[in-house]
Amino acid sequence: MITETLISFAFATSALAISPGPDNIYVLVQSITNGKAFGIATVCGLITGCIVHTTLLAFGVSAIIKANDDLFFGIKVLGALYLLYLAYKVFKSDAQLDFDSETAPKKSLKALFVQGFLMNVLNPKVTIFFLAFFPGFLFSKTMSTIAQFYILGGIFMLVSFIIFSAIALLAGQIKSYTLKHRKSGVVFKWLQIVVFIGIAVFILV
Repeated sequence: MITETLISFAFATSALAISPGPDNIYVLVQSITNGKAFGIATVCGLITGCIVHTTLLAFGVSAIIKANDDLFFGIKVLGALYLLYLAYKVFKSDAQLDFDSETAPKKSLKALFVQGFLMNVLNPKVTIFFLAFFPGFLFSKTMSTIAQFYILGGIFMLVSFIIFSAIALLAGQIKSYTLKHRKSGVVFKWLQIVVFIGIAVFILV
């Protein structure tokens, strides 16, 4: 059961990382504008920021779990509702992908790393998303919940780093493909919707 849960978590993370969002679009634009190394620097900053959110989640939610099981169940229900809300927002959004790199400012590797880190750490939506996403994948009744959250965080960061780095390295090909295949935006849009709804259902049942 533990292995299946962690594999499910890794697959869900992969689908989320592949689906176009503010972070991977930003990585793509920086790679197109400045070069692959600059895209990787942005990825490193974004992923490093996830450590902060994982820590806040691990110690905050672990305390809630110890205090009240019903309250923790309430958090999971709210998390599932938030994911359904995200699915609705994606449904209402435009499926057109925008990879405009003309207005993207050129920055140093260090500046892009710092900006990626701050983009992640200072975004409260990331904390809310972690709170909605992670608790449904706790996998052990005997292991410390803090340790479980850090394991999930580690998997999330590793999978996201691999996929985001691939996006940075293949930026030119990705842009060319999406320009040639206009319906790709629709496919990615519905992939996001399916993933959000699937995770919400998984958490609830």
